[in-house]
Amino acid sequence: MSQELERVYTINLGKALLSQSQHRAVRAINMIKEFARHHMKVETIKIEEELAHLIWSKGVRSPPRKVRVRMSKTDDGYILVSRYDETAESVVTPEKESKKVSDKVKKPAKEAPKKEEPAKEAPKKEEPAKEAPKKEEPAKEAPKKEEPAKEAPKKEEPAKEAPKKD
Repeated sequence: MSQELERVYTINLGKALLSQSQHRAVRAINMIKEFARHHMKVETIKIEEELAHLIWSKGVRSPPRKVRVRMSKTDDGYILVSRYDETAESVVTPEKESKKVSDKVKKPAKEAPKKEEPAKEAPKKEEPAKEAPKKEEPAKEAPKKEEPAKEAPKKEEPAKEAPKKD
């Protein structure tokens, strides 16, 4: 199935809360269909099962306030409304960029490890010297933490009963 046109929208479903509580999720589905008809200019709309499960996930009474969707116009002449996944978009983009960056970085990368090796040895010698003072500092702070920990226990009061009318 080739896709001719694809768009990503955030649909505000807040007005679904104005309907009766037993009809809110149904109203949210209808709002998505109305939105798709208006923006994509096609009458036949199909909502993917994953998006429908997202709308109904908290029950009929509390659909989500906003939904991020991908609307795709297919060759068959209908609009397919599906849940938008940012991860699918981000995976495609770094692959294209990484090829360009790797071509540019190959030559300097060979020289860089030679320079980094002596630099790595120097910080290793300094790290143990820094660790010793760090161990002493928490010992000084520990008594300070113990002092505020002392609190008086709370007393529970019995609940008062309302006077009875005869």
